[in-house]
Amino acid sequence: MRKQLNKKSNVILMLGLFFGMAIMLYPLASQLYYDAQITSVTEDYRNSLDEIDIDNEIDERVKLAEAYNEALDPNLNWQDPYSEEEREQGISSYAEMLEVHEQIGIVNIPKINVELPIYAGSSEQVLQKGVGHLEGTSLPVGGENTHSVLTAHRGLPEARLFTDLDKMVEGDIFYVETMAGQLYYEVDQIKVVEPTDIDAVRIEEGEDYVTLLTCTPYMINSHRLLVRGHRIPAPEEAEIVAEDSIWEKMWHTIQPYWHYIALILLVIIIISIVIWRINRK
Repeated sequence: MRKQLNKKSNVILMLGLFFGMAIMLYPLASQLYYDAQITSVTEDYRNSLDEIDIDNEIDERVKLAEAYNEALDPNLNWQDPYSEEEREQGISSYAEMLEVHEQIGIVNIPKINVELPIYAGSSEQVLQKGVGHLEGTSLPVGGENTHSVLTAHRGLPEARLFTDLDKMVEGDIFYVETMAGQLYYEVDQIKVVEPTDIDAVRIEEGEDYVTLLTCTPYMINSHRLLVRGHRIPAPEEAEIVAEDSIWEKMWHTIQPYWHYIALILLVIIIISIVIWRINRK
C-alpha cells in the first residue's frame, strides 16, 4: 500500500513539474511563434511588392504618399510640385496608397536584431502585431520636409518589438523598406520626453527624419523614448552593423531568450534530482 502511495505521489509530482515548466515556458514559445509569423509576413510583403511589376503603378502610389506628406505642413515656403487634387486625394486615403496586404513597409534595426512590419495607424490592434505609423506624421517614403514616426510596444510577453530600443546609440543605422525603396537613417538624437511633448517629432524644413518611438522606463511607461535618425545614402553592408566574432553573434542570437534557457536548465536539474531520489529509494 505504501509503495503504491509513493508511486502515486511521484507521478503527481512529475506532472506538477511538467505543467509548471509548460506554464513558465509559455512566453518563450509565444516569442518563437511570433518571430516565425513575422518572418513569414515580411517575406510575403517583399514577394507581393515584387509582383507589382507595373512601374507606373508604384510611381503613382509613391507620388500620392509624397503629396500627403507635403500637405501636412502647408506653411513651408517651397515650390509645390503637386496639384490641389493630388493633395486632397493623398489626405483622404491616408496610407492606403502604400499598403500591400495591410502593410505599408518594414523597419529594420540591425543593432537590436529587429525586422518588423509597419502598419498604418497606432491603434492597440496595430501595436499588438507590429509597428504602427503615427497618424499626423509623414509617411515613410523620404524626401525633404518629412518626419515619419514609427511606434511599437516594449515588453509584450509574446513579442519583443521595441523592447531593446534603449540600446541604440548615436551613429547606429536603421532602414525602412516601402514602395519608395530602402531608405537608410543614422541615429542623431535620442530623447526621453513627456507623452504630450510633440516638439521633438515636428517637421523641420529641409530635413528627412524618421523617429522610432516607444514607452519608457521599461514596464512603467510614464514617458516616451524617441530615437531619431536623419536620412543618409545607402551605406556599405559592413557599416550597418560592426563585424562581430562568432561568439558575439551567438550571444546576440540567444540573448533575448537567455532567462528562458536558464529556466529550462533549472527545471531539468530539479527533475533529474527528483528522479535520482526516486530510483535511490
